[in-house]
Amino acid sequence: MYPSLSKPPSKSLTRRRTSLVAGLTGLILCAAPLAPSWASTEAEKRDVICNTHCDARDPQHALDDRVAVDATVHSRVIKLHFSDRDGMGWASIDNGSPGDEVWLDRSFDAGESTSDSRLGVTTTPSGSRGWRTQMYNVDDPANSRVGSLRACGKAGDRGEIACTPWTPGQPGPHGRSEAAADGLMAMYNTDTGLFDTNGWWTSANALTAVIDNIEVTGSNRHEHAISRTYETNLDSHDGDFTNEYLDDTGWWGLAWIAAYDHTGDTRYLDTARADAAHMADYWTNKCGGGVQWNVDVPYKNAITNELYLHLNAALHNRIPGDTHYLAEAQKEWDWFRNSGMINSSGLVNDGLTDDTCANNGQPTWTYNQGVLLGGLTELHRATGDGDLLRTARRLADASTGADGLHSDGVLHEPNESDQCDNDGSSFKGAYVRGLGALNAQLDDHPYSGYLDRQADAAYRNDRNAQGLYGPHWAGPWTDSGHGCQHSALDLFNAAEVN
Repeated sequence: MYPSLSKPPSKSLTRRRTSLVAGLTGLILCAAPLAPSWASTEAEKRDVICNTHCDARDPQHALDDRVAVDATVHSRVIKLHFSDRDGMGWASIDNGSPGDEVWLDRSFDAGESTSDSRLGVTTTPSGSRGWRTQMYNVDDPANSRVGSLRACGKAGDRGEIACTPWTPGQPGPHGRSEAAADGLMAMYNTDTGLFDTNGWWTSANALTAVIDNIEVTGSNRHEHAISRTYETNLDSHDGDFTNEYLDDTGWWGLAWIAAYDHTGDTRYLDTARADAAHMADYWTNKCGGGVQWNVDVPYKNAITNELYLHLNAALHNRIPGDTHYLAEAQKEWDWFRNSGMINSSGLVNDGLTDDTCANNGQPTWTYNQGVLLGGLTELHRATGDGDLLRTARRLADASTGADGLHSDGVLHEPNESDQCDNDGSSFKGAYVRGLGALNAQLDDHPYSGYLDRQADAAYRNDRNAQGLYGPHWAGPWTDSGHGCQHSALDLFNAAEVN
């Protein structure tokens, strides 16, 4: 068999970087270890990734040993091990014979493709029934890549190969949210500065969820996405993250508010101001006021105006001496509460009819409930008006208790799809983000239990082996994409704060 692993009693999850410090210059180098004598030449030629330690570290030095998944082939048991405190994994094969092979594969796109194959490939030595590879890093922080591993193996005298499912590492003390953030960042395209598998405005929500997670966990591993997204896309579309859809502009404005809050970089605040100005240009007198949905379409809908309320109130709270943005936020709320979009059940329908400006009775999408809660919470911070929180609480009670928005007590979008490549896959994330903001503002935190129940349900029922989430928090898992993934991340963020 192979050596037993030492397991120090410390449970610290602090990442440590192996380094060679040259004098007092502060130069830090990460040196690759010597390859073991039995390693294949194929493995020796690979680029070495260094994080806490460098690739090809002996598992006898692992700080812990967690068997995540296993597979079998011809009575052999192949296991994928993780040392979470080292950020590394290794493969083992047992119940076999000398000559059996075992290795790791590594992926940086959640298992869609294999980036590094046959890592540490080795064979069971004479006189043993099992063996294991060296340890390899899960993530590649130098290149901002989030990884997954799988363990593979075969009997020495048979051709069939078995592999475990692709599995990410388990990061930090905020396990559920950090793992969800890692899964989301595996969908981040550094070339485009956006998230793959869906559209423009949903990337704004995904980035907001990542920034919120940085704030919740204190981990800056994904901080690079903020500047990369901004610098890559600042001049795209109509510039300053504006385009013909005014709600898209509002989502990006709020993303840059979150970026400003985290970094203090005023370029993000300036862009949020430009977004608010673009939306203000399309406030019209149709239906007595409100921002229209599209520069060429005079439809007055809920989400655009809720975003306008939230963005202006947020800008006021971040600009000393402001009066302009506060006036815009109050104007918006005065119009919205009298518009008729809030129905008799305390739920917000999609918008107003074109001819009579009456509630159009279209679905009460979850994001229409949640963004309003976030906007009213932000406006309360600006004014101290207790009526705003009382109204928000009444609306939150209506949405958290609405049968039409829940399946067995778990949040469910009206007409919820089985896919994640659509706008609706982002809606629930925006809902719980707004509900979480309100819950944190209220002294008795009345929605903490609700958020915990939703988070437990999603984690239990709607997560695959790669830590990716689907559209149905009550289950079953059917698909993945960045809209579904950021919605789950929004949920865990809100649950952990509250």
